[in-house]
Amino acid sequence: MSFKEALESGKFVVTAEVGPPKGTDISEMLHHIELLKGKVEAINFTDNQSAVMRMNSLAGCAIAVEHGVEPILQMTCRDRNRIGLQSDLLGAYALGVKSVLCMTGDHVSAGDHKGAKPVYDVESVQLLRIVDSLNNGRDMAGNELKGGTDFFQGGVVTPEANPLEPQLIKFEKKIKAGARFFQTQAVYDIEKFREFMKYARNFPVKVLAGLVVLKSAGMANFLNNYVPGIKVPQELIAELKAAGKGKGLDKGIDICARHIRQIRDEGICDGVHIMAIGIEDKVPEIMERAGL
Repeated sequence: MSFKEALESGKFVVTAEVGPPKGTDISEMLHHIELLKGKVEAINFTDNQSAVMRMNSLAGCAIAVEHGVEPILQMTCRDRNRIGLQSDLLGAYALGVKSVLCMTGDHVSAGDHKGAKPVYDVESVQLLRIVDSLNNGRDMAGNELKGGTDFFQGGVVTPEANPLEPQLIKFEKKIKAGARFFQTQAVYDIEKFREFMKYARNFPVKVLAGLVVLKSAGMANFLNNYVPGIKVPQELIAELKAAGKGKGLDKGIDICARHIRQIRDEGICDGVHIMAIGIEDKVPEIMERAGL
């Protein structure tokens, strides 16, 4: 069953994220692909995440296809103009990639090439329209393609943004542009997320809650101070502190597993997207503790 079929069937879907290497040694990425194979419905391959230059997402996706794992191509608008984006989308589809997550992308000032020129020829809503156009056999300029695509395209939303209203407006714009699923920014306040889902359920799209695994109270404080749209509640930070020295990651895994159980058991949304940044090998343990 494909990622799309799993979501449409009503199954509680789990996806995870893998960052391609900063270099050509793909041994660790291959290890993560094999580790997650058969455990998650699909793996997202990040696109120069946080504007840090790495191997591209398309290569990671193609390697995953070769190893029998369904990939989700993450595509940002930061590094390519509309010609490059469309060209890569056509190439991805030809290589067996069927799902794409359209994002605007972090500014280059956040990454390791601060002098790079950001492109942003289009942004995430326009990129979704591009994918929709390719699915209908035409490029962004209206030219007919010799063979179109049939992507299952999605977007990102930030349910804990403050204020939330601009996010809701963009959420609706993305749906009108063709988004069929959403993977959210990190969610830590489940009650606030539940309120967002009451709104999201008015639309014919599937939503996976994004869960970033906390490793320590320090990481939680960093997210609160420097990452817009993420708010780790003080009670979770207190839990991490109370775990004691060297036990923060274990407690963070417990918290992530607990949130997965609550989201699944209470039917809050359609699945979860686990972002275990730098600790991808912990995803099976998180799923096991969550009872998946």
